Amino acid sequence: MAGIVDFVNVSTEGLESSPVVDALAGLRANEARYFTNKYDHVFTTVAAAESPDIIDRVNLILLERDIVTTSTPLEVSDFVVAGLRMSYVFYESGLAVNVMYTIADDSKRAVGFKLSQGMDVPPELAEKFKFARQKSKLAGEIRGSYFVVKGEY
Repeated sequence: MAGIVDFVNVSTEGLESSPVVDALAGLRANEARYFTNKYDHVFTTVAAAESPDIIDRVNLILLERDIVTTSTPLEVSDFVVAGLRMSYVFYESGLAVNVMYTIADDSKRAVGFKLSQGMDVPPELAEKFKFARQKSKLAGEIRGSYFVVKGEY
């Protein structure tokens, strides 16, 4: 079921199995607010089981750094806005992975990791990345990191 992510009335629908459900819902809403404000884009997600191709694409790109996620994907999103293809996977652990990929050239191609408040750094990321902190009214404290994508996907 596709759903518009409402950042005014934050919902935990689709994320209920996460131990940090409220923080993950806030993180998802934070992303929706960003795309609405910056690009006037309506951020929607679907259950991960409905779009395994998005998960496969993100997993393929993560292999560039030998990263294999151990958490269960709950929801995904994939869209094009302002010449960028954006792919998101929201995981049960509270992790959100996004892939930003410019279509016309290779000027902006990166993978971002965001950790919901209350979750530990996943073992597959702990030794490879340092995480910066940012405050969010919707998500509390978000820790994030990224890497630049080198390959063509």
